[in-house]
Amino acid sequence: MSAPVTLDRPALEGSVAVRDGRRLSFAEYGAPRGRAVVWMHGTPGARRQVPVEARRLALEQGVRIIGVDRPGIGSSTPHVYRDLLDWTHDLEHLLDALGVEATHLVGLSGGGPYVLAAGAALPGRVHGIAVLGGVAPTVGPDAAEGGAISLAVRLAPLLALGRVPLGVALNQLVRLARPVAGSFLDLYAAVQPPGDKTLLSRPEFRAMFVDDLLNGNRFQSTAPISDLLLFCRDWGFAPADVRVPVRWWHGDDDHIVPLRHGRHVVDRLPDAELTVIEGESHLGGLGVVEEVLGTLLDLGPRRGAGAAAPA
Repeated sequence: MSAPVTLDRPALEGSVAVRDGRRLSFAEYGAPRGRAVVWMHGTPGARRQVPVEARRLALEQGVRIIGVDRPGIGSSTPHVYRDLLDWTHDLEHLLDALGVEATHLVGLSGGGPYVLAAGAALPGRVHGIAVLGGVAPTVGPDAAEGGAISLAVRLAPLLALGRVPLGVALNQLVRLARPVAGSFLDLYAAVQPPGDKTLLSRPEFRAMFVDDLLNGNRFQSTAPISDLLLFCRDWGFAPADVRVPVRWWHGDDDHIVPLRHGRHVVDRLPDAELTVIEGESHLGGLGVVEEVLGTLLDLGPRRGAGAAAPA
């Protein structure tokens, strides 16, 4: 059996004030004055869901990775946005507070719609986007049919009514699981497709997910419910509004967000390229994170980047 992996604490961790008296919590890795990459976690997940390889690359290449908790996880104030585009106003406050003029973004799974929203709303500050198995729209003309998210669409009215009690129940469940978090993750991994099972068996990924679970859910756990509600609404923008380069990685054996959903969104983005990861499932993009960051950071400022955002 492999020796346990010990993770270093983030270089900086805290929260910043955003609108309406709320706060967003974050964790930073890498170089404090390097090129910024905002890292949006999956659903569920939190600010420390950043692979060890990404943290190491950030140090070696002078990159500043900023993991951001969504409302209702970590120390981020619980809140449900009007739509996904509304989140980008809080992102602007976060970037301003941390002294970040321009950034790249990475979005895993449920983080995908958030980074696409940033590309639509903030083309002057976003140089490029990487999406790893991202969720597709569920309503409107750009909706993709099927997939696990379709269940959330059917249950959306119940989720809206039960958001707070469901969040409390999730939090209690996580608290009960804290002493056996590693075993809980092993149980989850045991029923996953081969790609995710292999990745979750790697000590560094296991350590990252356990650390993120324990720290992100220390106080509250309403963020996953809020995510599902937002994914089931009109996003407030269309893929055609994302006027920054998008590079998308998707496992061909993804059992949560089907590969056809990734193709569906990429076909509707003005500047996007899809990389299919053969033999990998939902978390496959985390296994090629060095390729992801290398490709992403090659996407530099664009001519006319200050164009106005969609209304």
